[in-house]
Amino acid sequence: MLENSRYIDKKIGLVTNHTGVDSGLEQNIDLMLRQGYKITALFSPEHGLFGDYPDGEYVESSVYPGTGIPIYSLFGDTQKPTGDMLQDVDVLIFDIQDIGSRYYTYMSTMLLSMEAASQHGVQFVVLDRPNPIGGTDVEGNVTKPSWISPVAYAHIAIRHGMTPGEIARFVAAQEGLPEPQLVPMEHWSREMYFPDTELPWVPTSPSAPSIEMALLYPGTCLLEGTNVSEGRGTSVPFQVLGAPWIDGAELSKALNDMGLPGVKARPAYFRPSFSKWTDQVCRGIQVHIFEPEKVRPVELGVRLLFALRDLYPNHFRLTPPGADRKRFLDLLCGGDDLSTALENDHSPDALLEKWAQEAEEFRKQRQDYLLYQ
Repeated sequence: MLENSRYIDKKIGLVTNHTGVDSGLEQNIDLMLRQGYKITALFSPEHGLFGDYPDGEYVESSVYPGTGIPIYSLFGDTQKPTGDMLQDVDVLIFDIQDIGSRYYTYMSTMLLSMEAASQHGVQFVVLDRPNPIGGTDVEGNVTKPSWISPVAYAHIAIRHGMTPGEIARFVAAQEGLPEPQLVPMEHWSREMYFPDTELPWVPTSPSAPSIEMALLYPGTCLLEGTNVSEGRGTSVPFQVLGAPWIDGAELSKALNDMGLPGVKARPAYFRPSFSKWTDQVCRGIQVHIFEPEKVRPVELGVRLLFALRDLYPNHFRLTPPGADRKRFLDLLCGGDDLSTALENDHSPDALLEKWAQEAEEFRKQRQDYLLYQ
């Protein structure tokens, strides 16, 4: 974008965070200000502008150091830019690195910002970034209409295989919004995983330290809806999982005996410093990736939950419904298919077949909105 002056005379609102860096790791805000762009407002997602807030924590609005530019939190009193926030904005630009899974709230922030821009007559622009876990594989169910939420923000699959710009185009068409202006990437293709880009990986949130985590996250994130630790509070979240009552050797053998492609599990011990089972020794497993292009993380996650249910019926539980009377597992899944299957079905096979059909239908629906080969 900085190679032309398309927006140089516009008053810019920038939706971004610490991942908005160039290939030399310079922050987009500082780079744009130095190039003469007029940023009049900043907007931050979950985890805040600097990525220092834990998951789900209320983020305060503030001011960007040394500039006086307001930072409006979109994970505080509102999740959507208001008219007052946009009153001095001509064009609203989104520039955040996503993680490739529907649970991650950054795309929800993008879509709500796009909607607000349309409502207030502001141009909306997406500076596109790679899907770090590739653009070819699609896996998991599609969100049901009555289950839209920040962790299931659109009618797309769990592992959607789309870039932010492609998601914006897809949802804009679904909802009858103006098509967003896109600044596409160069040299990215659908089969590329993040290491193939040779770009530096900036942890997208406090519990997203690595690309290995990103690839497992579409499956192991499902543990957030249970009483099993997903590894938050450790150095390898979403790669280790466990609870005090799990037998790691037993669980790792059960998972490895399934022959799931691209991964192996080993017994592991850990002591979370926060989140579930804080300061307690958890026994469980660490999932290791051997062949990234073969990993099917959603299937891994679903089969893992069934294994936990079968091996530890006296201990394994889904977290109870919240004030909205919905279980968090159901919110993550954009419907209650998985929780219903865990309560009633002998195996996950029927559910996985149903989800595979939904994923294939979504793959066809997304085709017209893809930007890259």
